[in-house]
Amino acid sequence: MIDHLDHLVLTAVDAEATVDFYTRVMGMQLETFGAGRMAFRYGNQKINLHIRGQEFEPKAHVPVPGALDLCFIASIPLEQVVARLNEARWPIIEGPILRTGATGPIRSVYVRDPDLNLIEISEMV
Repeated sequence: MIDHLDHLVLTAVDAEATVDFYTRVMGMQLETFGAGRMAFRYGNQKINLHIRGQEFEPKAHVPVPGALDLCFIASIPLEQVVARLNEARWPIIEGPILRTGATGPIRSVYVRDPDLNLIEISEMV
């Protein structure tokens, strides 16, 4: 019945810090749409941005900043991901480490975004 994920919604406290992380550090493209809404586009997916207290309806029952644990497959080798994170002065909290992804083994590093969501960046191995 389900083919793929189209988008997910991220609830954040600070729009500027969140935009900085997902565009400068993660390399996603900022997209604006509708009545001032923002999203981060990557590949064929996007992350819609809600700001706590200003969420768009309908929304999750209890939208909470910092509650997500997301894994992204990188479009570049993990060594380049690590170099980019170091250049951005964004701390890696774990890795590189081997894990199991949706389609097989992956090698990952972990960071936290400005709301402390856990962000795993991986390459297929």
